[in-house]
Amino acid sequence: MARKLARLWIVILLLTTVFGAVDVARSEAALPPTRDEAVSLGRQLEQTRKWHDAIDFYEEVLEAWPDDENLSYGLRRSKFQFSIERRYTDESFRSNLLALPRAEALDVLEGVLNKIEANFVEPISAQSVVAHGTESLWLALANDKFRELHLSGVSRDRIRQMRTALRREYWNKPIAGRQDVRRTVGEVCDMGERLLGLDAGAVVMEYVFGACNCLDDYSSVLTPTRYADLFSNIDGEFVGIGIVMEGELGRGMALIDVLPESPAEEAGLLPGEWIIAVDRVDCRFLATEEAATMLTGPEGSRVRLEIEAEDGSTREVACRRREVKVKSIPVATMLDTQCGVAYIRLTAFQKTSTVELDEALNRLKRQGMRSLVWDLRGNPGGLLNEAVSVLDRFIDDGVLVSTRGRQSTQDETFRAFGPGTWRMPLVLLIDGNSASASEIVAGAIHDHQRGTIIGRRSYGKWSVQSIYPTTNGMGLRLTTAKFYSPNGDSFSKIGVKPDIVVPLPEGRDAVRRSSAPVDPETDPDLKAALEHLCGQSYTRR
Repeated sequence: MARKLARLWIVILLLTTVFGAVDVARSEAALPPTRDEAVSLGRQLEQTRKWHDAIDFYEEVLEAWPDDENLSYGLRRSKFQFSIERRYTDESFRSNLLALPRAEALDVLEGVLNKIEANFVEPISAQSVVAHGTESLWLALANDKFRELHLSGVSRDRIRQMRTALRREYWNKPIAGRQDVRRTVGEVCDMGERLLGLDAGAVVMEYVFGACNCLDDYSSVLTPTRYADLFSNIDGEFVGIGIVMEGELGRGMALIDVLPESPAEEAGLLPGEWIIAVDRVDCRFLATEEAATMLTGPEGSRVRLEIEAEDGSTREVACRRREVKVKSIPVATMLDTQCGVAYIRLTAFQKTSTVELDEALNRLKRQGMRSLVWDLRGNPGGLLNEAVSVLDRFIDDGVLVSTRGRQSTQDETFRAFGPGTWRMPLVLLIDGNSASASEIVAGAIHDHQRGTIIGRRSYGKWSVQSIYPTTNGMGLRLTTAKFYSPNGDSFSKIGVKPDIVVPLPEGRDAVRRSSAPVDPETDPDLKAALEHLCGQSYTRR
């Protein structure tokens, strides 16, 4: 199975997972026997416009045929189409950005281009940015949501004529400089208006958002809503009802997690149940993004949900949206009092993580902690400085992590400070959804031989993203550096291998809930950790 970040939706204010990653369900279909059949099946999925399934399928089959250009471009097409649909369900994009006059929209494009050229970790030409914007517009002209909003009543022949002209005249058109960017995109605006009656804002925004398509998977333009949500994620505070959900077409929104002390928990919602209607509007056939938009709203407002329980019974509940504080450490408990083994689950590195960790460690020490299981499974990362600060609690000397970028300001080495270090035996749990800041921790624990790593190989995201504000409330997330372990290694696209590998049990979902129970009898990673820390005294029980 492809290793990928957990792709779920936290419905508070945010509309994506904590630090990027697309919302895609894992396919359980068998691998096609030949690459030709894989290409054919991929195209069939694209024709159904099920971009989630298409992305998942292409990622799976590319593990078998990693050099196949047709499969690679199928994945690329599907990701871009998914991104187009996602922004066209974003009200801040539709109301704030599409309405921009031509000159203002071109100013936004120029500002994005300036930041990419100055800050992205590798040199990028203006020609590449414009070429990928052209590709994005070409794809958008075949996207149902784009057509519904902009091209109602326009003949297919005219749309085909526009797409043909984009490929023939603008696909890899030479770009000499900044003014050439404005002139070229302006020409495309003129053609769009002449052939399709297309507003300039719709054309230019495809160049704005398509600009990051020539970068890496972690760089993107952020709509005003997504930009605000990102900082809510970092702060760990949101306005909403406090659920994590994943859509399944025809079934509804699966409740993957219900956050502690949230309106959803107080209303009795449980993981494993389904939302099938929001304010009496059926959501079983909506995209996850559309349902998430329906669930958001101002603080104090109410939302009515129709819930289907696991036994098939239904009920209606009402939740009042309010500020929800999301703890980065939802669980800190004694795992085995006889051996003195404590357990801490850290789900993201946010502003409060170090303070939460200090409080948890001191409380567990009073309860008899002599060793610790630190669970970073499913942790997608977060703030670099918090990862360093948290690591400093366990390593007393030496390099923790270093970063290197195109600009000298991105080159930095972070070191440990001795005072306050905890020296008890340590087990670190990781899996294929442990990424970025989680891998900084795993890399340092490995290189310093500070503890034993148990679980499965981590995700392999060894890069640093910086967030830049742009105009009109938008933001730009750019990869500006790569990070390296204390020994100078990068595990990008490889991941950190555990000292003790525990295979994922057959049929077990790799997604981990923050509220998942702590039970060594049903969790083989925890069982392996206890056996390692307690030795024969645990296995004899």
